[in-house]
Order: sequence, then C-alpha cells, then structure tokens
Amino acid sequence: MNRNQLVTMMYMSKTGEITKRQVKILDIKDESFKAYCYVKRAQRTFKIEQVLAIVPVIRRENEII
Repeated sequence: MNRNQLVTMMYMSKTGEITKRQVKILDIKDESFKAYCYVKRAQRTFKIEQVLAIVPVIRRENEII
C-alpha cells in the first residue's frame, strides 16, 4: 500500500461485518491507515489487521473515473 493509491479492499468491521470498499489511501501508521472511502463518501480510519484482501485499482489513461 502506498500513499495516494486507489485500492479495492475486503474489510471486516469490529462487529464482524464484511464489506467491499474502494478507497484512496491518505496516510499509513503502524497498525492503521486513513483513507477516503468512496462507499461512505468520507475519510475513515481502518485497522490493517482487519483488511482481508486488497487489490490496487489499475486505471487506463483514457478512462475517466
């Protein structure tokens, strides 16, 4: 994971709910990272240990998001 990277991730909340989210990573700490979540349309903090899978989003040059 890199700062300003756009990724899709599977995440398990502290209540055990599993969600798929697309986020832009803003800052990474030892045990967590801050990201803009496009599902919630807000900045969120995620615990790294609760990330189940993460895949970078590959954009084509002519693609508009």
